Amino acid sequence: MSLIVLIVIIVLYLLANFYIFHHIWIAMPPTTVGQVILISFAVVAVASFVVSFMFGDSLPLWLSSMLYKIGTGWFFISIYFLLVMIVKDLFGLANNFLHFMPSDAITRYTKDNWVGFAFMVGFIALLMLCGFLKYQWKVRVELPIQLTKTMGDSIQSKSLRIVAMSDLHLGYAIGKKEFEEWVEIINKENPDIVLIAGDIIDNSVRPLNEENFAESFKKIKAPFGIYTCLGNHEYISGLKESLEFLNKTGVRVLRDESILIDSSFYLVGRDDRINSKRKALKDLVEGLDKTKPIFVLDHQPYNLEEAEINGVDLQLSGHTHQGQIWPISLVTRILYEVDHGFLKKGNTNIYVSSGIGLWGGKFRIGTQSEYIVIDINK
Repeated sequence: MSLIVLIVIIVLYLLANFYIFHHIWIAMPPTTVGQVILISFAVVAVASFVVSFMFGDSLPLWLSSMLYKIGTGWFFISIYFLLVMIVKDLFGLANNFLHFMPSDAITRYTKDNWVGFAFMVGFIALLMLCGFLKYQWKVRVELPIQLTKTMGDSIQSKSLRIVAMSDLHLGYAIGKKEFEEWVEIINKENPDIVLIAGDIIDNSVRPLNEENFAESFKKIKAPFGIYTCLGNHEYISGLKESLEFLNKTGVRVLRDESILIDSSFYLVGRDDRINSKRKALKDLVEGLDKTKPIFVLDHQPYNLEEAEINGVDLQLSGHTHQGQIWPISLVTRILYEVDHGFLKKGNTNIYVSSGIGLWGGKFRIGTQSEYIVIDINK
């Protein structure tokens, strides 16, 4: 079934690109140089996407990284070309029936015209540049939370500071240098504990091992430690390989287990929803001292009512990226009860992060890359 789905996705992607480049071919004046450049770009952009996913781990690291960035970057850019082409065709189709303007007025600037072609390409290029700059800007989300429960004597007299994030997606696109910039951001917040709600790894563990990302994780300073739950991409990257890498980082992976920290609060880490045999939340909190605060890491934000039912005080999730770019954000808004932001259910505080990293091309349009600073009982 997964092979059939993969084939369908590839075929649809190829058809969409044929539609896009066919329209670009029509839009630009028929010069040999321009056509050669267009064909070359189309081959490189489309092939990079397919090759990077099918053969990326077999190629030199620099080449895999370059192909991944080109292929996934074009994937997001092509969405806006596709939207422009569809709008143009629908407009032309409506005009054929309603005749609200001369038909040659449309083709005058959309066929064999450098001005119309340059306007279209320039508009999309400017949009993607803004999206790239938006991704570079990491938003600090401040989340003060008052709990109805009290923590242990050791930290009762002061607030607990949590720096939380999700969806780092470290790998071929997001390298070690960029990650170490995030480490500096984390350390400047002076956290007591760092929580990561899954998807530390992108699509492959290979670049993380070859560039020694584990060394960078050990630079994070948090007295109570760094904890994470598994995300779906830890499975995509190979569960065994992912766990072996995470074990080298010093990050404690909570996989369907709970831990009492500083005799003050519980931290529960759920296995990812991709594992159909993961334990139910009620089983994970059974036997815990409910007078102490219970914090939960659960990568995918489904069935949020379970947290309230089981007396959870704080749940952190990610996964959605809030769609990463518009109009995909419209889809995530439909799929999830909350695809980004804070939600209060009874005494349960829930935050779904749009992620500090992202998948593929480094564009944020209508969404943000963020980290969360949570002060408990400040």
